[in-house]
Amino acid sequence: MTAGTTPSPAHPEPRNTEPRKTVAFAHLGCEKNRVDTEHMLGLLAQAGYGVSADEADATVVVVNTCSFIQDAREESVRTLVELAEQGKELIIAGCLAQHFQEELLESLPEAKAIVGTGDYQHIVSVLERVEAGERVTQVSANPTFVADEHLPRYRTTSEAIAYLKVAEGCDYRCAFCIIPHLRGDQRSRTIESIVAEAKQLAAQGVQELVLISQITTNYGLDLAGKPQLAELLRALGEVEIPWIRVHYAYPTGLTEAVLAAYREVPNVLPYLDLPLQHSHPEVLRAMNRPWQADVTGGVLRRIREQLPDAVLRTTFIVGFPGETEEHFQHLLDFVAEQRFDHVGVFTFSPEEGTPAADLPDQVPAEVAQAHRDLESRKTTGSTVLLP
Repeated sequence: MTAGTTPSPAHPEPRNTEPRKTVAFAHLGCEKNRVDTEHMLGLLAQAGYGVSADEADATVVVVNTCSFIQDAREESVRTLVELAEQGKELIIAGCLAQHFQEELLESLPEAKAIVGTGDYQHIVSVLERVEAGERVTQVSANPTFVADEHLPRYRTTSEAIAYLKVAEGCDYRCAFCIIPHLRGDQRSRTIESIVAEAKQLAAQGVQELVLISQITTNYGLDLAGKPQLAELLRALGEVEIPWIRVHYAYPTGLTEAVLAAYREVPNVLPYLDLPLQHSHPEVLRAMNRPWQADVTGGVLRRIREQLPDAVLRTTFIVGFPGETEEHFQHLLDFVAEQRFDHVGVFTFSPEEGTPAADLPDQVPAEVAQAHRDLESRKTTGSTVLLP
């Protein structure tokens, strides 16, 4: 995705009136990463730099990278190599920078700075040090930063839609997932901080607000000792934004209080994105998600009873180590029975440093690919999204 160049009410006015160079941005990865990109854009614009989505406009390019799975890493590396071949000086930010900082500096002499996932708020000082001739590594080993409504932001979405990050990091340790290593443990913003930013976005003309974090149904657990999503949704109900959508709702977090908030707060849309990953108890246990098998069916029934207009989206992983034909058939039957509105299907990606990478009975890549293809053909009543 790209960054806009035309100032709007969403874009901070620069404090430094002296002309400074233009910095181009290349954004990769998820919408959580997009918010980080927008904060870096805002900070640089406030400091007087020009910002552009066109690499031709600048000699320095900030690449906000993704490292979630192998395909994402390959895209990030391909983008970096292409820009390096064009003679660009690179500031590498985001998950790939957090994950492979030393390797990137060694392999890419064009990399002038590495900025970790918990350090993007330092982008102005990093760039100033690069301009002074320094090669910079700005990476916290254990990210703890989370942006709030006071950090400048230069939005890259249309005026009508905005993403609002309510928390950063994750406390879960799913066997296949490297996010806690890349992003740190969960740290939530206060309800007051989130509402303040929502009001800022409403004043900019935002009509749809999408709440994002790694596990949004766990929002506030680190602050109050219990999730506070229901309280947050009711507080956001007072903000003059017509539509509020929640991404990444884990089944255990869809309590009666949360479902009641979905039902009773007029501007909260009955859209639920549930990353279920699998249906069979044995596979879920291997994924380190043993709690899920006992709650998913009941939660889906309650959603349909209490929110009859709900739109349900989910994602699944096929080819997880140890997955048998019986396990896969269980998943096919589950998807056919539930008739989700949207289904995303991923093949398992063994990530170095995660327990799943070292599990026995790794499924051959061609088998996993065949399962993904078969699921797309057999699923009925759903829009199947194949990454």
